[in-house]
Amino acid sequence: MKVVLATLNAKYIHTNLGIRYIKAYAQPEYDIELAEYTIKDPSMNIITDLYKKKPKIVGFSCYIWNIEQTIEVIQMYKKIDPNVTIFIGGPEVSYDVQYWLDRVKEVDVVVVGEGEITVKNLMKAIDNGEDFSKISGIGYRDNGLNIVRPQTEKLDLTTIPSPYRFKEDLPFLSKRIQYIETSRGCPFNCQFCLSSIEVGVRYFNREVIKDDIRYLMANGAKVFKFVDRTFNISRSYAMDMFQFLIDEHVEGTVFQFEITGDIMRPEVIEFLNENAPKGLFRFEIGVQSTNDATNELVMRRQNFEKLCRTVTLVRDGEKIDQHLDLIAGLPEEDYQSFRQTFNDVFALRPEELQLGFLKMLRGTGVRLRAHEHDYVYMDYAPYEVLGNNILPFEDIVKIKQVEDVLEKYWNDHRTNNTIEYLIENEFESPFDFFQLFGSYWEERGWSRIGHQLEDLFKRLDEFLNHYSIKNGKITKDIMKVDYYLNHKYKPRKPWWDDSTDNDFSKRIYKQILEQPEFLSEEFLNLNLTEKELYKHTMVEPISFDIEHFLQRNEYRTGSYAMLVYFSPKTLKPSFFTLEV
Repeated sequence: MKVVLATLNAKYIHTNLGIRYIKAYAQPEYDIELAEYTIKDPSMNIITDLYKKKPKIVGFSCYIWNIEQTIEVIQMYKKIDPNVTIFIGGPEVSYDVQYWLDRVKEVDVVVVGEGEITVKNLMKAIDNGEDFSKISGIGYRDNGLNIVRPQTEKLDLTTIPSPYRFKEDLPFLSKRIQYIETSRGCPFNCQFCLSSIEVGVRYFNREVIKDDIRYLMANGAKVFKFVDRTFNISRSYAMDMFQFLIDEHVEGTVFQFEITGDIMRPEVIEFLNENAPKGLFRFEIGVQSTNDATNELVMRRQNFEKLCRTVTLVRDGEKIDQHLDLIAGLPEEDYQSFRQTFNDVFALRPEELQLGFLKMLRGTGVRLRAHEHDYVYMDYAPYEVLGNNILPFEDIVKIKQVEDVLEKYWNDHRTNNTIEYLIENEFESPFDFFQLFGSYWEERGWSRIGHQLEDLFKRLDEFLNHYSIKNGKITKDIMKVDYYLNHKYKPRKPWWDDSTDNDFSKRIYKQILEQPEFLSEEFLNLNLTEKELYKHTMVEPISFDIEHFLQRNEYRTGSYAMLVYFSPKTLKPSFFTLEV
């Protein structure tokens, strides 16, 4: 009996862990074939590939990012093979089974919740010609009626076979993210999250997981993402895994975790700051809101003071990058409240700040009680909120403008020094800068076109000129520094129009060649020839001492020349100051 488990990933680099667990659990009785596509693949290409496999059963793993295209694929495939049995599972279809049975008549079975036991029992029933009445954890039709049988048994996760040992995955391990699951469930009850529906936390066998990670690293895997909803709920468990990864990681690997910031003990962070190699770990921390009333409404317990302590300790340790999340559109958080949330969190200066919008996911408390706050949201996935009783659509549009420029200018780290200066010296708050810039960006139509690096700097410069900032000269000089920091090699043509005149450059180069001691000892140690000096450096007039700024983050203003050296060995720029 040919069985295929398929899914449409958001990107090629992603892998679906769920279908691999089901495949592993079904062996040796059933050898399931996996078929992974992406949401960018044309539906006709997907059904053509599936048709070549000639399956008797096809299962689809469904999420908010792929459900609509998955339905299209299912409906097309059932037309060309009416005898195939099609089932769907995954978080998107587990919590409103009646709806999916009514909407997608081409689907024969909906798998509810964990799929390992259920899918194996389903395959046995189909293989033996039995009905589905004794299978728990499914929804199906019987004589035109929808039958939903709740899940009655939970899997002992310590006994589940490894989903990482399939030979067909070996060629792709170095090219894709490897998702690691050490637990299922979440101890918290946040009403916007599907994880709040499952009660309790269950753990996998940690020694088996360690062996799997060793195997994946030995076969080229580089990027690992732990999908546990709260990796650090058990301090001892987290510490054991951190120690293992520090001791046995392969150079160049990266491990990302979802961390609950306010329960992270300082001694754990101190341990990581002292022992973890820089760049080995990345933390994703969901803040969502700093409004206490909002957090209470969504049953989210959060001590923001302790969370700040965690983020600050991690940031100051300079070993671990942090990705902090916010959600706009939560109950009773209006535009001004969200502005405060944004500023509270941006003050922590995370490496990345992701601004997301509330999704009214099926089965969650916020969706079930949407009427209490007059929520309006998309009928189809991703069910994004369009407004509520205190946050109208026009305010959501404004916050989306913030999201656009935040991603391009802060999260991509193209203009860190410039933004830091602007929000400290030119704008009332970080949110106000991003809002004003985002609104201008939208007015100019830039959200509908692509952008090269030079374009991003030109557009920021245009906005700042339009806004008439107080310190335009020093800001533009900082932008020039940021622009050079984005280059591995000497750029051919800078983005600014007021290029340095030849007389100035000639005079500075002449002084450097005749009296190199006027520059720092670091420059003298480069031992550049005249040819190398002209080939790998640029000279610009600048209104502050660049070396002093890079060392102390202070602006000592004056009349200076900035020499930038682009090393062909390190592929990093170095900056030197010459007083003129």
